[in-house]
Amino acid sequence: MSLLPVAEAQGRLLAMAQPLPDESVAIAQAAGRWTTSDIAARRTQPASDLSAMDGYAIRYADMPGPWRVIGESAAGAAFGGEVKPGEAVRIYTGAVMPDGADTVIVQEDITSADGRITLTGDGPGALGKHIRRAGSDFREGQTLIPAGTALTPRHIALAALAGWGALALPRLPRIAILSSGAELVPPGAACGPDQIPASNSVMLSTMLVGLPCVVEDLGIITDELGALTQAMRSVRDHDIIVSTGGASVGDHDLVKPALEAAGGSIDFWKIRMRPGKPLIAGRLGDALFLGLPGNPVSAYVTAHLFLLPIVRHMAGCPTPLPQMAGARLGAAMPPVGGRDDYVRAELTDGVATPVVSQDSAATFALAQANCLIRRAAGSGAARAGEDAEIITL
Repeated sequence: MSLLPVAEAQGRLLAMAQPLPDESVAIAQAAGRWTTSDIAARRTQPASDLSAMDGYAIRYADMPGPWRVIGESAAGAAFGGEVKPGEAVRIYTGAVMPDGADTVIVQEDITSADGRITLTGDGPGALGKHIRRAGSDFREGQTLIPAGTALTPRHIALAALAGWGALALPRLPRIAILSSGAELVPPGAACGPDQIPASNSVMLSTMLVGLPCVVEDLGIITDELGALTQAMRSVRDHDIIVSTGGASVGDHDLVKPALEAAGGSIDFWKIRMRPGKPLIAGRLGDALFLGLPGNPVSAYVTAHLFLLPIVRHMAGCPTPLPQMAGARLGAAMPPVGGRDDYVRAELTDGVATPVVSQDSAATFALAQANCLIRRAAGSGAARAGEDAEIITL
């Protein structure tokens, strides 16, 4: 089987799954999720002319006063009468402007005595001063949040003011993570000389924390075909099943036969990239299956290029793939062989310098990296200072 180019593999993976159907989501739980349709205002904001300052509502034609104070207008408790010539209403920020008044004098510009106010400062200076006009923020029916927006707390506040208590957003993708390998023990457990802590599942779970999804970690599955097959069958109702380890071709690499034994099918296998060549993509029931390599660096890089994009895609993100950026190389680099090379590097002030170790099991070096330098298959040697293509981590 020939190696599949990364871009083709990503395209095929995205084509295997569509964004999930919408559900009603309370706006307090909507942050971080993508909109799939425009969100329009259900009301006008402000609904009425409001005072922008603490002061007095007057008729500008009565300048420079004095005025008789006939009442008060506070936020949530508007003055019910009408301001007539020579009259003023005490008004507070956010309060509705009373009928007849067209200007606000700030309280610092007047003196008050015996129910009357007198201008002592500069005054408003213009008709309509210190008023927030009805609809000055937005109007009913106006599109406020376009489809494809990742909702932030700012958007949540806007939706609430626009009259929304819940929004129709894609259902959260349900993801199952399972790890296989006779050498694995739970994190924190004592290790024998031929054992290692299981790091991939906790790494993947935390990579997914910032995305709108629900993650179930099935833990370490016994490195045996029947156990792995049963584990896969038990989560076929999920949207995405992710395994780590056992995706290659050795006698103990059981993911591929277990997927087939569970009733699944393989869409593609083996990617033209380094690290991460032995990646499997397929289906199991309605679930998308992604078999990542077992080496932690390979699992991290392939998760960044394939798992995170498919989660974003299912959650409604219009641009799910990692965004490429430009940088300068901080060191000379050798020619690239027949696979795209994703070099772990440190990015500082626009300069990307490869970390010391590029071994696919070197987690200390991976932790030092904050970007990947992408070098296309067949690229020649590069000198320090040349332009580079990177993906920030």
